Amino acid sequence: MSRRAAERRARVLVTGATGYIGGRLAPRLIEAGHQVRCLTRSAGRLRDVPWASGAEIVEADVLDLDATREALDGIDTAYYLVHSLGSPHFEDVDRRAAHTFAEAARLAGVKRIVYLGGPEPHPTAGGEPPSAHLRSRDEVATLLAASGVPTVTLRAAVIIGSGSASFEMLRYLTERLPIMVTPRWVGTRIQPIAVRDVLHYLVEWASVPERVSRSFDIGGPDVLTYRQMMDRYARIAGLRPRVIVPVGVLTPWLSSQWVNLVTPVPGAIAKPLVASLIHEAVCREHDIARFVPDPPEGLKDFDEAVELALVKIRDADVETRWSNATWTGAPADPLPTDPDWSGGSVYVDHKTRRVHAPPDALWNVIIRIGGETGWYSSPLAWIMRGWLDRVIGGVGLRRGRRDPVEIYVGEALDFWRVEEIEHGRLLRLRAEMLLPGRAWLELRVDHDLLSPEHVCRYDQRAVFIPRGLPGHLYWQCISPFHHFIFGGMARNIARAAERAASPAEPTPPPVRALSSTRVRAEAAPSGP
Repeated sequence: MSRRAAERRARVLVTGATGYIGGRLAPRLIEAGHQVRCLTRSAGRLRDVPWASGAEIVEADVLDLDATREALDGIDTAYYLVHSLGSPHFEDVDRRAAHTFAEAARLAGVKRIVYLGGPEPHPTAGGEPPSAHLRSRDEVATLLAASGVPTVTLRAAVIIGSGSASFEMLRYLTERLPIMVTPRWVGTRIQPIAVRDVLHYLVEWASVPERVSRSFDIGGPDVLTYRQMMDRYARIAGLRPRVIVPVGVLTPWLSSQWVNLVTPVPGAIAKPLVASLIHEAVCREHDIARFVPDPPEGLKDFDEAVELALVKIRDADVETRWSNATWTGAPADPLPTDPDWSGGSVYVDHKTRRVHAPPDALWNVIIRIGGETGWYSSPLAWIMRGWLDRVIGGVGLRRGRRDPVEIYVGEALDFWRVEEIEHGRLLRLRAEMLLPGRAWLELRVDHDLLSPEHVCRYDQRAVFIPRGLPGHLYWQCISPFHHFIFGGMARNIARAAERAASPAEPTPPPVRALSSTRVRAEAAPSGP
C-alpha cells in the first residue's frame, strides 16, 4: 500500500452489517484497507460470515445511547444503514434510533456520518403528499445532520442488484405475470442505480478529506418508468413481451397486497415501497462527482445492472438479500440452550430415526433444506401453509434461501430464520410465519458411538410455545397433520442421506415417532 493510501485509511463503523447493503459494504471497506467495526444487536448473526474475522464486532442497540456512544469511540466515519421498514410503527422507531445515534456520534467525536437514504420527498404532480417511507428517510437524514457531525446523505431510488427488495419486486412481477393489470405508478419516472455503484460511492466516502455536510443524489445513467423497467427486464431475461394494462383505480394499498401475493416481499415491506413508487425519483444534480469520481468503468446502465444480477442469481452467488435483516413482524425471542419455560406450556413433536449413512452425509442433506430443495415432505401442505401466511400478511415461503448450500446464522430460510448452527451436528430454525405463539424446528445429527461409522441417528424436534387460548387451539388443530408432515420429513431426510452414501437405497426402518405432546415447563426436554 502506498504512503498516500495508508494516510487515507480510516477507522469506520458500519451499522446494519447483517442487512443487504451493510453486509456488502463491510467486506469492501476491509478490502480497501480501512479498520472496520460493525455494530449489531447480535454478534452471533455475523459469526459465520467469511469477512467477519477481518472486522471488530460489537454488540449494541442504536436505541441505547451509552452503548452506541461506546461503540463509536475512536471512529472517524460512521455508516448509518439502519431502518425498521416492515415494523408497524417504523417512522417512530427510525426517528428515535436516528436521534440516539446522532447524539452518540456527537459525544464520541465522530468526524463524519454517511447515510444511505431515499429520494428527496416532493408531492406528486397531482398534489399527493410524499409517502411515509420517503418522509421517514428524509427525517432521518435531517436528524443525523442536526447533530453537528458532518453528515453525507446519499439519496438513491431503486437499487438494482441480486437480492435487493426492489429488484425482487421487479423480477417476480415480470416473470410471473405475462399479463398485468397495473396501477398508475407504472408510468412514474425513476432513475435506478446498480448496487455496485452504490457501494462504490459508500466506500469512497471513507477517504474523502474535505469536511462536507450535505445530501447528494445518486443514480445510474437511465431514467425509466417502472413499465419500461419491466419491459427491459423481460427482454434481458429472455421472456416474451409482457402485456401491461395500467388502471387508475388501483390504489397503492391494493397494489401492495398484489405485490405481497406475487413476490417474496411481504406486505409490511411492500406497502411503503409501493407507496413511494407514485413519486418521481430522478436525480436533480450530480455534485457527488466533485468529491467522489464515478467508477473507472463508468456507472452501470439498467440493462447491465439487471444482467449482472441475473448472473449472480444463476450462479448462486448472491452475497446478501433483503431478507437478511430481521423482519420485525415476527417473533424474535431465541430458544435458549437450556430452556427456562417460566412455568408455561410447551408443545413438542419429536421424531428420531436411525440412518444407515455416515454423519457427514446426513448433515449435507440437512444443511440444504428449504428454498429450491424443499422440506422433504408433503410439498402441497408446505405450499398451502406458505400461501396462508402470505394472505394474512406474513412472509410466506417465497423468500427462499440466499445460497443452495451455504447458510449462516441469522439468514432467512423460507418462513424460518436460522437461529443456530453447530456444523455437522445441529440446525435450529425459528419460525417467522404469523403464529399465535413462538415456534422452532431443530434438525440434529447424533453420533452413536456404539454403532458402526456408517450409521448415525437423525433427531428432529418441532417446539411450539402457545400464546393464550388461540395458541393452544392452533396446536390442537394442526397436530393431526404432524404425523404426515414431520414424519415424512424425518423419513425422507434419512433416505436422502442413505442414497447419497450408497448407490443402492437400503430399506429404512420405520420412523420412531415420539408423539406430539404437551409438557409442562419443568418437563421440557433440554436443548443442545
